[in-house]
This record gives sequence, C-alpha cells and structure tokens, in this order.
Amino acid sequence: MIKSFLMLGQSNMAGRGFLNEVDPIYNEKIKMLRNGQWQMMTEPINYDRPVSGISLAASFADAWSKANPDEEIGLIPCAEGGSSLDDWHPDGILFQHALSEARFALRSSQIQGILWHQGESDSYGSLHETYDEKLTLIIEILRKELNLNEVPLIIGGLGDFLGMTGFGQHATEYRQVNEQLERFANEQQNCYFVTAADLTANPDGIHLDAVSQRKFGYRYFEAFSKKCHVMEPIPGEEQSLKVKRNYSKTEQIYLHSMDLASDKITYAEFETLMAKVMQP
Repeated sequence: MIKSFLMLGQSNMAGRGFLNEVDPIYNEKIKMLRNGQWQMMTEPINYDRPVSGISLAASFADAWSKANPDEEIGLIPCAEGGSSLDDWHPDGILFQHALSEARFALRSSQIQGILWHQGESDSYGSLHETYDEKLTLIIEILRKELNLNEVPLIIGGLGDFLGMTGFGQHATEYRQVNEQLERFANEQQNCYFVTAADLTANPDGIHLDAVSQRKFGYRYFEAFSKKCHVMEPIPGEEQSLKVKRNYSKTEQIYLHSMDLASDKITYAEFETLMAKVMQP
C-alpha cells in the first residue's frame, strides 16, 4: 500500500521555486493525488496558482524513496498560497478540503506524516501572539478526525530573507513566528521543527527559490526519518539537487510525452524514441 503524506500550509509549501532552476525529479514510485487518482509525480505538485512551481515535497519524497526503494510514496497537496492560520480554522474551507482529500487518500494509502509550512501571513500585526493557540487547535482536530495521533508532524521555519524586500517586506515579525513554531514543536508529541537557515528567496523576497526548496525537503526528510529537530543546515544537503538519470520504461515514456507536449520534439522524433523505449 502507498505510504502518503499530507502537504499543508501556504505558498512555500505549495512551492513557488522556478521550474527551470533545478533538474526535474521523475520517479514512478513517487505519486501525487490528482483528480482522485495516484498519478506519477510531476512538478508543480500543489497547483494552487498558475505560478506554482518547485516545492519541498518533491525532494522529501525523493529522499524517502531512496530510503524505501521497494515502496511507493504518495503526496496529498492541500496547501493554499497566502493563507493565514485563521484561514486554516477547522470550520473553514481549507481545513475541510484537506480532511476530504486525506480521507479519500486513506482508501488506498496509509498516511505516514504531515508536512506543514505556514507563517508568512501571520508575521505582522502581533499575530504571532496567538499563533501557538491557533496551530494547536488545527493540529489537534486534524489528528483526531483522521486518527493520526502517532504520525510525525514536520513544521518548517521561516526564512531570514523576510522583512526586507518585495512581497516579503511586510513579514517583519517572522522571528517571533519562528519562536512560536519552535515552541510548538518542543511542546507537541511527534512534532519536529526544521530550520530555514541559509535558504534563499526568489526575487520577490518571500518565496523560497528552487534550490532552497530542494534542500528544505531534504531537511524535512532528515527530521522525519530520525524523529528529531533540524536546527542547522545539514552537511551534504546539496545531494538533494542530484537526480537519477537511469530512468525506467514508464519514466521514459512519461518524459518523452512531456517533451512532445511542450513542443521540444516533433511527433516523428517521439515515435522514434518510443520505439527504442519499447524494445525488449
């Protein structure tokens, strides 16, 4: 059975990394829930906006797959760009949508963990003062409704690039939110904090760039696999940028189909490539 993970939070969980800045990850053992089906993962995974791109979930899943080569992993995208903790209140649409998607996924998978990243929209106007209280309510009800009391919750910190330029200049209280996130992780059972230290942003000043998203996902997996907080960058996390090139038949078919659809190859070239793939 597929081992699945919920993706919750706002745009840095959905992912806004530029697609052309890192090599794509194609792995037939990594699935995403789309249109009610487990499809082979391709980025953007969490298509909440036309500007969706690279997220931390892909490199997290890639690291998980390397550690569990005989199993399949499924990603359940439910993040919503720009959402605050108030938007994630259990009575609201985002929470109810996540419950619905998770319950659907539970028909054919076992949820192994919850990936959470949120806070930029609560980094102003002293909203950090009620952050712990609001997040506690959200997670407690989520765990209860889905019977996920024992699965790890991985929560990521906010980047030090916030509060300066672009869209990020208004997130001036991100340090206080990080303090609340660390406190929450230390007080909650089965919850682990992951630092965003040394990660960098897109030119908009608020969204993690593609390379940083890859590294962040690697850190999330470190926290998940070792059941520990990750409080500083991991030596060798650059390996998250290296992707396999020895593709299976299924992966090759997918890659060639993508190239055809994006007009990188002609149909005649596609047919030639497919003939090679289908050779015994």
